[in-house]
Amino acid sequence: MTVSTHLPTQAKLPLPAWQSLPTMYDLPSGNQSEQLDDFHFLQTMLLYLTFIPTTCSGKSAYSACNLNLYYDLNHPEWYKRPDWFGVVGVPRLYEGRDLRLSYLIWQERVSPSVVVELLSPETKGEDLGRTAIGSGKPPTKWVVYEQILRTPYYFVFNRYNCDLQAFYLVGGHYKEMAMTDGRWWIPELGLSLGLWQGKHQHVNHLWLRWMTEEGKLIPVPREAASIANAKALRAQKEALQAKNEAAAAKKKANKLAQALRELGVDPAVID
Repeated sequence: MTVSTHLPTQAKLPLPAWQSLPTMYDLPSGNQSEQLDDFHFLQTMLLYLTFIPTTCSGKSAYSACNLNLYYDLNHPEWYKRPDWFGVVGVPRLYEGRDLRLSYLIWQERVSPSVVVELLSPETKGEDLGRTAIGSGKPPTKWVVYEQILRTPYYFVFNRYNCDLQAFYLVGGHYKEMAMTDGRWWIPELGLSLGLWQGKHQHVNHLWLRWMTEEGKLIPVPREAASIANAKALRAQKEALQAKNEAAAAKKKANKLAQALRELGVDPAVID
């Protein structure tokens, strides 16, 4: 008896197990308001490394990524966790001696100068002030940043459509800011914030990044070291070129002096 090894026309082979299982896009990654995926980690790192205000005038500047920010002494259990925030006038170490576990407004007494939220579908409503406040519930991020902390600048970046919205506190309420030359100038910091297409940690992406007023990138340490090395190498080349030119000029002068002597002329008497 011959057994057919052909499957019926309508039969379908089962998918490999890994293809039929839920993916990272199907399952929540912990607390959706506090998740830290690859993009969040790399983007906030870039903001942290390039936040170097030029207007501090001797004051310290502090920034943090995904750090609990407590804002209401009457409700010490309430906090927000900005993706990134920056403060001017606060030292890097708490009281100059310890790394922070969190940021407490009633102890620091300085509110963030700027807050950046990286938009996700789960937090979009709260990030943009479209979520209603429930009775007895903590206020939304928008309300905290605008009305309680009164943070002057608030940015919301949606990496899915490359949309960056900027808000400035005017009369106690956020007003959307228009960009200039593809970036937003913050005179209180001496910095502008804009989008940059390039490689960060070997990943080519559209990144949110601190820049100068003219749009020049604030370098991360690796870039700064590369720039310094390039300047040093250029200085060495220029010094070597100057040395070679001086040696050539001296050789030419010696040959001219020798020719004059052969003609009976003393080079020393020629001005």
